[in-house]
Amino acid sequence: MADEKKYIDILNKARRKRKKNLYRNYILGAAGVLLLIGAAVLIFRFAPAPGSGDGEPAAVSAEAGGENQAESQRSAEEEAAAQAQAEQQEKEAVVASYENLGLVQLQDGGYLNIRETPTNESMANITGKMPNNSACEILSEEDGGWLKIRSGGLEGYISGQYVLTGEEARQKAMEHVSLMAIVRTEDPEGAVNIRQTPDFVTMTNIVGQALNGERYTVLEQLDGCVQIQQGYMSSQYLDVRMALDEGRKLDLKSMALNQYDNLLISKVDDYLNIRSAPEQDQYGENIIGKLPGNAAGDILETLDGWYKIKSGNITGYVSADHVAVGQEARDLALRNAALTAIVNTDMLNVRSEPNTDSKIWTQISKSERYHVLNQLDGWVEIELDTGDSGDEENADDKAYISTRDNNVEVRYALTEAIKFSPLEERANQQASLRNKVVNYALQFVGGRYVWGGNDPHTGADCSGFVKYVLSNVAGVSLPRTSREQAKTGRSISSGEMRPGDLIFYTNSRGVVNHVAMYIGNGQIVHAASRRSGIKISTWNYRKPKTIRSFLD
Repeated sequence: MADEKKYIDILNKARRKRKKNLYRNYILGAAGVLLLIGAAVLIFRFAPAPGSGDGEPAAVSAEAGGENQAESQRSAEEEAAAQAQAEQQEKEAVVASYENLGLVQLQDGGYLNIRETPTNESMANITGKMPNNSACEILSEEDGGWLKIRSGGLEGYISGQYVLTGEEARQKAMEHVSLMAIVRTEDPEGAVNIRQTPDFVTMTNIVGQALNGERYTVLEQLDGCVQIQQGYMSSQYLDVRMALDEGRKLDLKSMALNQYDNLLISKVDDYLNIRSAPEQDQYGENIIGKLPGNAAGDILETLDGWYKIKSGNITGYVSADHVAVGQEARDLALRNAALTAIVNTDMLNVRSEPNTDSKIWTQISKSERYHVLNQLDGWVEIELDTGDSGDEENADDKAYISTRDNNVEVRYALTEAIKFSPLEERANQQASLRNKVVNYALQFVGGRYVWGGNDPHTGADCSGFVKYVLSNVAGVSLPRTSREQAKTGRSISSGEMRPGDLIFYTNSRGVVNHVAMYIGNGQIVHAASRRSGIKISTWNYRKPKTIRSFLD
């Protein structure tokens, strides 16, 4: 990071000198104008009368005009030279503002990682990137060839083998000082939209965002905006001046990827089995978890046709036939990373409005990750579930959680593995029926949520899903909506529930609007929402209203 005061002092000196040169040029220009006026007077005074053969005054006039043209040319050349000198001085001021300049030099272009600690053993400590030919202030030299630096508002460590220093860096840096647009927002964590066209009203032309402190080479300055290679930004949030490029914060989606040292992404529509050993058994008894579609894990070991992975709290083996690795995995991860609320307390209050005066209408647990729909000051709106066709009045129920007490982390994240074990076969007929119900329901995981839908083959809502499963496997006839379903069956406690039982949840008015099927091991399967479809969750992902049994 440049020493701003030093830079401003040097830059003001350069500007004063340029202003002095401009005053001189204005005086020379004025003298040229006076010469032109004088020449005109001479021509008028000594011009021959009509018909006269005396040509001497005309010769004098031509000579005076030639001298004036030469003087004007000299004036223009001197002005251009003064401007070039002033620009050179501004560049020198930029370079001189770094007390201990480092300049990144990469043969193949690209970026140099800025890390929180001086080690490259983990991707998780990467906080930013330095483009080729970008500048930094070197704060200290560390063991192992690392440099502690400050650049673009970031402090961290970069590998010294790719950095020019000393006089060599200063000379090289002069080639790369250019007119830059530096993002300045009121919020230190803010950003400015980059647009495809210089239209700052239409929302559909936004192609990206520039974070506070980032620098972009100016292609053209227009009325109220600046054109950069990536598009257009409003001048309202930019400081446009001569500068060197500097480091950039890692974008939030990339930070989600960097939680994994050796990224793997599942390529399935529903779930990929995670097994305790690298082999398939006939009955699936070695299944210990499931990796949802486009979920992430860390590769720990590569075997013949298998990967040993860690995802969430589960470590096990997945088939290599249904996963992406390397650049393909990174591309998939960037497309699927979503803004997520990760709860770090046992239970967190959910309110219908983003304030503490609003009533608490349910609670959520730390066993789940929740999609963020909207971010407000100190609050986030999350997606719980959509409910069913019996709850038209509260179809747009809001769910807000507070971020003020550090009980929730909001960041871009990828879906990870969930714990799952197949139900054990039991000798008695009742247990066997419950197994059949659950296994039938699980075949629809990954299917579509459709408001009012009755068939999970084509799409169903929550109540339509459980009604279809219980009817087709167990011959149980249920009412159509979750509100009516919750009034039937036998009420049981959470300690009594068994696979195939139904768990009901309420909307913000305390009225049942959502239902899920318990599948054992503390989990449910349910048609959750348009975004999530039919999925597996923990049974208390939010506080249930009642639990009912229909298979006794």
